Amino acid sequence: MKDKTITPTQHELVMRENDFIVSKTDLKGRITYGNQIFMQFSGYSEEELLGTQHNIVRHPDMPRGVFKFLWDTLQAGQECFAYVKNMSRDGSFYWVFANVTPSLDENGQVEGYFSVRRKPRAQAVEVVSGLYRLMLEEERRVGSRDACAASLALLTGLLAEKGVSYEAFILSI
Repeated sequence: MKDKTITPTQHELVMRENDFIVSKTDLKGRITYGNQIFMQFSGYSEEELLGTQHNIVRHPDMPRGVFKFLWDTLQAGQECFAYVKNMSRDGSFYWVFANVTPSLDENGQVEGYFSVRRKPRAQAVEVVSGLYRLMLEEERRVGSRDACAASLALLTGLLAEKGVSYEAFILSI
């Protein structure tokens, strides 16, 4: 279970070029598998991670609208790419470039989700950090009840102004 008393710090953990954080979840986002690198960066043991919601590593600097977009994309049966700032058990943070895909059973039904995260490009982190700050400001402005919809609307509006899809934007930075 996520410890709500964790205080974010300014200490950054940086992934190595050959690191791949891998995890699997069930349909409700509960962790069913995490590799050693996931445990290393998260600061949690396998026993602490298994059965826990994946948001155990959610950093408060992440807008809720990003996760709404991610879940909407996955529930539509599509894979999703995203830059994500995660928080370790000790309050440290680490950025990842995530690819999340639905996992299918032998009948083609979604049985969970599979995520592989790797070291993001510094330039991309700089771009999304600014975008995420804008989204968080919008979430605070409208309040908790409308936060997801408002920050997602801000994101889609900015992408429409640029004339690009979310995926094209994420893969171009």
